[in-house]
Amino acid sequence: MFWLLTLLAYLLGSLSFAIVLSRLAGMPDPRVGGSGNPGATNMLRLAGKRLAIATLLGDLCKGLLPVLLAARLDQNTQQQAWIGLAAVCGHLYPLYFRFRGGKGVATAAGALLGLYPPAALLSLACWLLVFSLTRTSSVAALSALPLTLPLLAWQQPAALFPMALLACLVIWRHRSNLRDLLAGRERHF
Repeated sequence: MFWLLTLLAYLLGSLSFAIVLSRLAGMPDPRVGGSGNPGATNMLRLAGKRLAIATLLGDLCKGLLPVLLAARLDQNTQQQAWIGLAAVCGHLYPLYFRFRGGKGVATAAGALLGLYPPAALLSLACWLLVFSLTRTSSVAALSALPLTLPLLAWQQPAALFPMALLACLVIWRHRSNLRDLLAGRERHF
């Protein structure tokens, strides 16, 4: 059951809501405009609030639903965390879109919400605080997820290793943002 759920999580994660919604709205592929990232932040820049919110909710749900299903099917906490990581890997490297995906922030938030809601709330609070201070989505995202790791180590130690890998993947996918931040070129709202 674990391997089947992991595969299903990856396949669900591979569904890019930014790309699908852009196509349905007759808009260009978000991977060729703005930041080139098929995620909610770039959708906000390219397509407005409505499609950005829809992208955010879709990406969040594709991280949340596999973890909730795994819990419902009696998978243990560590297995749930690996399944959440599989969903995020699908978002980062989507099978359906030539493995050119997003940065995984919303999908990771969904997986975290299903796995341990207090950690997701801590992450959200950190994201909101950092974003309000910097007006930079990437800085907020890079701050929020790693901050949850000590809480997980304390409250959900079985989930720590997969979630630490998830945090590393999200940071890795933000490497161009890190270069732009260091060079003073990162986009602000």
